[in-house]
Amino acid sequence: MRIHALPTQLVNQIAAGEVVERPASVVKELVENCFDAGATQIQIDVEQGGIRQIKIRDNGCGIVKDDLALALSRHATSKIASLQDLEHVASMGFRGEALPSISSVARLTLISRTADADCAWQVSADGSERNFDPQPDPHPPGTTVDVRDLFYNTPARRKFLKAEKTEFGHIESLIQKLALARFDVGFVLNHNQREVLNLKSADSQAAQEKRIAAICGAAFVDNCVKIEYAASGLRLHGWVGLPTFSRSQQDMQFFYVNGRLIKDRLVAHAVKQAYQDVLYHGRHPVFVLYLELDPALVDVNAHPTKLEVRFREGRMVHDFLFQALHRSLAEQRPGSQPLPQRIETVAEFSETVPASAPQRPTLNQQTALPMTFPAQTAGNASTAAPPAFGAYRPQPERTAAADVAEQIQAYAKLYPKNEPVPAPQAATDSVMPPLGFALAHIHNIYILAETANGIILVDAHAAHERVTYERLKQHYHNRAIVSQPLLLPIKLQVTAAEADLAEQEHAFFLTLGFEINRSGPETVVLRATPALLAKTDVDQLVRDILADLATHGVSHKAQESINQVLATMACHGSVRARRKLSIEEMNALLRDMEQTERIGQCNHGRPTWVALSHQDLDRFFMRGQ
Repeated sequence: MRIHALPTQLVNQIAAGEVVERPASVVKELVENCFDAGATQIQIDVEQGGIRQIKIRDNGCGIVKDDLALALSRHATSKIASLQDLEHVASMGFRGEALPSISSVARLTLISRTADADCAWQVSADGSERNFDPQPDPHPPGTTVDVRDLFYNTPARRKFLKAEKTEFGHIESLIQKLALARFDVGFVLNHNQREVLNLKSADSQAAQEKRIAAICGAAFVDNCVKIEYAASGLRLHGWVGLPTFSRSQQDMQFFYVNGRLIKDRLVAHAVKQAYQDVLYHGRHPVFVLYLELDPALVDVNAHPTKLEVRFREGRMVHDFLFQALHRSLAEQRPGSQPLPQRIETVAEFSETVPASAPQRPTLNQQTALPMTFPAQTAGNASTAAPPAFGAYRPQPERTAAADVAEQIQAYAKLYPKNEPVPAPQAATDSVMPPLGFALAHIHNIYILAETANGIILVDAHAAHERVTYERLKQHYHNRAIVSQPLLLPIKLQVTAAEADLAEQEHAFFLTLGFEINRSGPETVVLRATPALLAKTDVDQLVRDILADLATHGVSHKAQESINQVLATMACHGSVRARRKLSIEEMNALLRDMEQTERIGQCNHGRPTWVALSHQDLDRFFMRGQ
């Protein structure tokens, strides 16, 4: 057959196949156009899940009469004019495909008016990009796009749509995500003439948290950390959930790059690594985060739906995200913020593991974060003084210290025996420490303490396990990673690409305690390993590190393996349940907890303490009712 040009409408229908999957896809494209038009109020009216009608009205800048026809033509846009603009995309949409693509598979009417125009103008389109005849309309300043009978002329695609309830569920979820992207915009969503969402613009942090609570639930706001970090031209701000407030699914994770909602493997990996040491196994963190960077450093043209991006400096972005989240979680200590007013329970929000103490901390730091491997920074985690008692001191012979004598010789010295710390005879709010003073050791497991705000219960073993673990990490990394030469070097068969990577990253491996040399096109030789990992499967670990480097440009596998060994040592060396503690011992542990990072969770991600406020106690006994 001879080569021939395709009809314009067919070309637009092919393009529609990339950007219009279902009614929610139409809503996404049109709402993003509203953002680019500078709208501060957007109303979305949906009929029959969007299959019958989608009408979106905004109060943006509008489109002049002479540009209406171009707005409905392919590759016509006001958002880019040169290759330089394409490399610095600052708008939500830029290809100029949405309106002609939508009009090729639905009946589309476009009405728009600029602020200085005498009236609005209306045009209709069928995807053929011709026969435009603008008609006057009394529409106020702004734009309305009315899309009816989606896929009416492509029945094969229409039959793949789900039930009305399902399709509207996708639209509602999308509007919620877009509403989190733009707090300065108000949203109204109606379905079948019934109001479903009405979100006012939110200028203050309190108003923003109110919007987040309306979308993610009040429990999220009660159990999150407000963060603000900036370094190397990158800025990360938003809210991250405490480790004890987690989900069984990744359904409450919202990440925005320059205002654009994205899903990215590099971002997911950085977040996972930041929570790795504190999250209960099988659970997923929750967050609403915003990353801002130079548009030239991110390619938003990586996917037709613009849900995926490509960072030009992936390793730098990964390290920045990891450091920002890692430090924000580490800085949550009982003494850093007021105690929580109440304890959330599993019955109240069953998706979370029991909350350790739903604090409402706020971090607002402009911090120059070092772009270094975590092994070099984790050592700064804690500067707390040693425990003030010796009765629950870890016993080195019960740990694996003998296997790593050079690394952990000073393990017992971390816990010198000091004088006990008695509780004041009459504690007042002015001298009451954040975790209060111990009253009893219940069932020889839980410490009951009185605080200025109520009472707390502490799992003594879990809390001491975290205290011990953090100090072991500090001691280990302050001495740097000691490398142990292998008596018999290990030869590894790898791919040529992995061998190249091992050669390029030779200095990186040395910082981890590995000495790796290339000995052939597809062969590397392992000559030394970190002393602490002498009894682990180091050859598989090296392969995993190479795989991480190839995929993400960074790897924390070695750090994770070292931490696993230290965590085991901490667990074995911590005070055991059923071992009776004295008042002095319990108070000393409480003081240690107040100085220890990540104290809200033990090494396995379980909560270490919970709080009951005066209000909670009064409610239990119906006081004041």
